[in-house]
Amino acid sequence: MDDVTALPPRHRLDAGLVQDLLRAPTGIAARVVVLGEVGSTNTYLVEEARAQAHAWPLPSLVVADHQTQGRGRLDRAWQTPPHTALTCSLLLAPGTPRDTWGWLPLLTGLAASRAVSATTGVQVLTKWPNDLLVEAPDGEDMLGWGALRKVGGILTEVVDDERVVVGLGLNVLQTADELPVPSASSLWLSGASPSREMLLTALQESLADVVRQWRDGDGDAFAAGLGSEVEARMATIGREVRVLVPGGKEVRGAAVGLGADGSLLLELADGERCEVRSGDVSHVRTVGSA
Repeated sequence: MDDVTALPPRHRLDAGLVQDLLRAPTGIAARVVVLGEVGSTNTYLVEEARAQAHAWPLPSLVVADHQTQGRGRLDRAWQTPPHTALTCSLLLAPGTPRDTWGWLPLLTGLAASRAVSATTGVQVLTKWPNDLLVEAPDGEDMLGWGALRKVGGILTEVVDDERVVVGLGLNVLQTADELPVPSASSLWLSGASPSREMLLTALQESLADVVRQWRDGDGDAFAAGLGSEVEARMATIGREVRVLVPGGKEVRGAAVGLGADGSLLLELADGERCEVRSGDVSHVRTVGSA
């Protein structure tokens, strides 16, 4: 692509095509709802699934052409111009022990990394626990991000004892001027302009495959052959990081791997190891670099 500042081609999401591609029996979802505009696909689906469980067979998918009040972890705002992003939420039953559900954002990141990389040729990495990253178009380092930029995020929310909503937002066709913060990017800025309908299909099919494999392993991601691939695609592993954990405490150490429950394993300066199960991660530098 010669000029990534030019306005990319945009159109409304083709609801009929999405239904044809993703609704059973040909697709992976028992029900597909395509909305022209919504505040948050996650909020919509969580509320609907709780209020009318019988109306939402598993798995059910909600897709929005434009999301106006998108949310990330810690209720951070995530906003995009119309017709530029992929915003969707999937209602599913993990079918694994409740204490394994912490793997869901990590496995969704794996599925997204596989699908986007295969569909567009753009390498997508993950940042623990729920960010999707691409190389910075200008290649410059940024504090907390290095030479990587956020292209998407994942938000999982528990509906009840059996069901979870997995939400995913991906910057697809934004120009640099349309991004909310300098640490963000889009697939367009990485040289790709995929069809949102085809990208959505690839993402959901990839997620269905990953969840099926994880479920077959009874929630043990490493035994299922997924844990090592999650680590390999995670930019956080092998870096010195700062983690702001609940309560305001900061932990600093080298990210050396993932625990059995998906927690981030840190090696501290004194050689001790600790497990982080929740927190805000900033990448400091690659382990061993100056």
